[in-house]
Amino acid sequence: MRLEKVTPDNYEAALGLSVRPDQDDLVAPVVKSLAEAYVFPEHAWPRLIYDGDRLVGFLMAFFDIPWNDDPDDVRAGLWRLNIAADAQGHGYGRFAVEAVCAEIRARGGDRAYVTWEPRPGGPAEFYLKLGFRPTGELSGGQTVAVREL
Repeated sequence: MRLEKVTPDNYEAALGLSVRPDQDDLVAPVVKSLAEAYVFPEHAWPRLIYDGDRLVGFLMAFFDIPWNDDPDDVRAGLWRLNIAADAQGHGYGRFAVEAVCAEIRARGGDRAYVTWEPRPGGPAEFYLKLGFRPTGELSGGQTVAVREL
């Protein structure tokens, strides 16, 4: 497994990625993430997830974002994670989270943040198994969680 930058050669394949229909309300489509990455290039880190030559997912990390406009509370973490519907359950999500955590550590960070929709069938269990713990905060109605690195 590996991460690749989004390029002119692979962006159309990235736009074709879709999660399972029951997950559509849990994560924005890749096209929205790429638009946000374009608008916030100083914070966004979009990457494609490959297994060999097969595109299996998309992630976008965020770096150096002040939380609640507090300049002393600057955070980094996983902004988006889209694993293709037919590729779920094979460790690609775990790989993506670990890759983001490694990038945060490489940039000098010691915590990774993530948010999720708190509903049955949501990703809470996935993130909890990876060591994230809810902070008690909400962001846009989503649970905020942190993992010490």
